[in-house]
Amino acid sequence: MAKWIEKLKTRWGVKNGWQVLIILIVFAITGSSTAKITALIFDYTGRDISTLQTVGIYFLGFLIYQVLLITVGAIFGQFTFFWNFEKRMWGRMFKVFKR
Repeated sequence: MAKWIEKLKTRWGVKNGWQVLIILIVFAITGSSTAKITALIFDYTGRDISTLQTVGIYFLGFLIYQVLLITVGAIFGQFTFFWNFEKRMWGRMFKVFKR
């Protein structure tokens, strides 16, 4: 098995290479879907929106990504992994904001 897959298995605490592949597929689907949804929102709101509206749409895209990550992860049978992933990510984000 490739060395990078072994590193990801160790880092993510998963059992086999197939689980790593599934997790990478979930990240790909989620990222692509979020980009498409955000593009649709931009098209709906029009190209002449303000900077504040643009920031709001990107924030909305960020939230959509979080929900899709859990949802798609659950569909692929990896809910626990992505739930723990989200908790770690949010914990790190709020730890930064607490400083």
